[in-house]
Amino acid sequence: MQDKSSRSAPDGGTPRKAEARPDPDTPVIPHRWRLGARLRNYFLTGLVVVGPVAITVYIAWYVINIVDRWVKPYIPGIYNPDTYLPFAVPGFGLVFAILMLTMIGALAANLLGRSLISSGEMMLDRMPIVRNLYRALKQIFESVLTVTAPQQAFQKVGVLEFPSKGIWSLVFVTGEAAKQIAALNPQDDLISVFMPTGMLPPSGFVCFVPRNSVTLIGMSVEDAAKIIISAGMVNPETQAQLRELRKSAAKSAAPKT
Repeated sequence: MQDKSSRSAPDGGTPRKAEARPDPDTPVIPHRWRLGARLRNYFLTGLVVVGPVAITVYIAWYVINIVDRWVKPYIPGIYNPDTYLPFAVPGFGLVFAILMLTMIGALAANLLGRSLISSGEMMLDRMPIVRNLYRALKQIFESVLTVTAPQQAFQKVGVLEFPSKGIWSLVFVTGEAAKQIAALNPQDDLISVFMPTGMLPPSGFVCFVPRNSVTLIGMSVEDAAKIIISAGMVNPETQAQLRELRKSAAKSAAPKT
């Protein structure tokens, strides 16, 4: 029996194969749908690329303008370029403030500067209300600078059952407990952890807990901070998905050779 796919042509020429018919169960995707999905991927990729840059530039510009409004009125006119130029120079107040802070820090590092600072602190300590405010602000600034220092940064990331059994919270292990605190419960090996309480990173609790109550996890401090600041929406898995989305969009946009 002759195969249907190799039947001769009506004019006796070369036999031709039967055309493959599409499977009726396979859904046919209209071309406009494929174009819409591709445009949607382009839009999302552009949003991921442009969104953080635009917000960062806006916040930086906002901060620079605030510092300029505070500092520029105290800059002598001979050093202020706004008095010579027909337009304002953005960021000059910030640069001037950084230079002045650097000079004050250099002055405080020598004997004369320390003497002047000690005299000023002694004078503030004699004021009933001002001394409490000054001490509190000084402790806050010293704590922030100590935490952000490279040698005093968060060591590891762990989870702790809080606020109840079966509920796990992210914590940052900051180091060993002080001797005075460790002496309160000598049978437990106490460590100090920082537990953030919201999307604002400085807010949280400094807790001293037994070492065996903290489970260390293989996560970097940066990834844990992203999870906390984004309220759990950003994690390493979503970051990998965004990278794959950018790669696929770049491949589809590349010209085919």
